[in-house]
Amino acid sequence: MPDVAIATPNEAAADAGEAVARAGGNAVDAAVAAALVTMVNEVGLVSLSSGGFVTVQPASGGTPYTVDGWMDMPGRGRELGGGTWDVHTEYGGGVDVTIGPGSVAAHGSVAALEQAHARDGSLPWREVVAPAADVARGGFRLSAASRYYLDYVHDSIFGWDDASRAAVHDEQGEVVTDRVVVPDLARSLDLVADEGAAVLHTGELAALIADDVIARGGILGREDLAAYSPAVRNSLTTRVGGWTLATTPPPSVGGVCVAAMLRLLDGRPHERWTPEDVEWLVRVQRAVLAHRLQVLDTAPDLEADATAYLDLVDRSSLQALESGSTAHCSATDSEGRACAVTVSSGYFSGMIARGTGIWLNNTLGEQELNGRGLHTLPPGSRLMSNMAPTVGRHADGSVLAIGSPGAGRIATAIAQVLAGFVGGLPLQEAVHHPRVHVHDAGRATEVVKRESDEGLTMYYGGVAATLLRPDGRLVAAADPRREGAVRVVRRAAS
Repeated sequence: MPDVAIATPNEAAADAGEAVARAGGNAVDAAVAAALVTMVNEVGLVSLSSGGFVTVQPASGGTPYTVDGWMDMPGRGRELGGGTWDVHTEYGGGVDVTIGPGSVAAHGSVAALEQAHARDGSLPWREVVAPAADVARGGFRLSAASRYYLDYVHDSIFGWDDASRAAVHDEQGEVVTDRVVVPDLARSLDLVADEGAAVLHTGELAALIADDVIARGGILGREDLAAYSPAVRNSLTTRVGGWTLATTPPPSVGGVCVAAMLRLLDGRPHERWTPEDVEWLVRVQRAVLAHRLQVLDTAPDLEADATAYLDLVDRSSLQALESGSTAHCSATDSEGRACAVTVSSGYFSGMIARGTGIWLNNTLGEQELNGRGLHTLPPGSRLMSNMAPTVGRHADGSVLAIGSPGAGRIATAIAQVLAGFVGGLPLQEAVHHPRVHVHDAGRATEVVKRESDEGLTMYYGGVAATLLRPDGRLVAAADPRREGAVRVVRRAAS
C-alpha cells in the first residue's frame, strides 16, 4: 500500500482518512472517506445533500481531471417559484440567504466521489463509506466552524423544521454542546455503502427526499434526481514556475479566478511576501474579482467567457485588466496520486428530509451564486460554484493537493497559499501566512480586508494541503483558521 498524507477540516475526518489508508487505501480513498465524514459532522456547511468537485492527479504523472458533482437546477415539469423565504444573518460579515424547500437543488457530491473512487480508488466502496456511517451512528461533536455558524442561524435557519431544531438544540433552546445524534442518518449512510450513490438519485433516499420537498412546496422532484449525472471534465491548467497546476473548470468560477490570479501574480512573492508584493496582490484580486462580479457571475456562456478572459490575462499586463460555506479535504500518496475534494450544501435550507436524517441544501438560495435571480435557470442546468480544489505536479516529481472552504474567499485563499508556496515558503508557513481579500471589488462598497498574525479568522478560508516531495517525503498542512487536522500514514507504521 502507498504512504498517504491527509489534511482535513476536523479530527474525525482525519481519523477516517487514516483508517482507510491503513487498510490499504490510496490518496483517493482517503480523501473520499474524509469528505464523507464532513457530510456528517460539519453541520451547516455540508451534508449528503450537497454538491462538490473532485480534482485528481492520477499516479505516475497521468493526466489530471475534475469530477463535477455540483448541483443542478430542479423543477422538471413544474411551475417554478415559491417555497422560499429570506433571512438575514450577520455571519460572514452579513449576508442575505434564501431558505425553505424551494431553495433545494439537485445534489451530486456523493455521485462525484463515487466516480472518482471508481476511476482511481483501490478499496471497496463500502469500506470507504463505513467511517462516516460509524460517526453518524455513534454521534459526534460539532466542529468549531459548525458551532460558529450555528451560533448565528440556529433559530432562523435551523429552527423552523422540527427535526432540524431537535437535532441541534438542547432542552434550553441553545446550540447543543455535547454529542449530536441525527436519527436515520446512519441508516442512510449504510444504504449509500450498500447501493452506492444511486440510492440518492433513483433509490429509496431519492424518493424520500424528493417527496418531502414537493410536499412542502419545493420544486425538487424524483425526475430531477434521476436525471442527475456527474461530469468528468478536463481540469483547467496553469503553469507557475516548475509546477503544472490543475483546478476546476467552468461551471466553477472559482477555478477560473485562481488561474487568473496566479498568472497575474507573475512569480510574486519570491521567498517572502514584501509590502510591495501584498499591494500587487490587492491589485490582482481587484482586477479578477471585479471582472467576476461584472461579467462572469451573469455570463450566458460561462465557459466561453472564462476562456476569453484567461486568454486576455495571458496577453495583457495587469494594468490593462484593472477597471459558502464549504468543507475541503486533500490527500497525496507516495505513488504520485493527489486528490482534492471540496463539497458544500450552501447555508442549508433548514429542513431534514423525513426518514433520512439528511439536512437539505439551499444552493438555489445562495444569492451571491445566483446573479440572475431565484428559479431563473432552465431545469437541468448546472449551477455556478466558487469551488476550486486543485492538484499540481512539479517537474521534479513533487505532487500537491490543495483547496479551501470560504465562499467568495476560496479563490483568494488558494491563490495566496499557492503563490507563497511556489515562491519559496514551506507549505505550512504558506498556509499560515496572513491573507488579504478584496470584498466587492470594483464597486462603491469595495473594502480591502487584511489579516494580521494575531487575528487569523475563518473568514479568510480554511486551506488543507498535502505534498509529496521529490525525496519521497509526505507533508500535510492544515489551516489554523479552522480545526484543521492532518495525518501522515507510512507503510512502516501500518
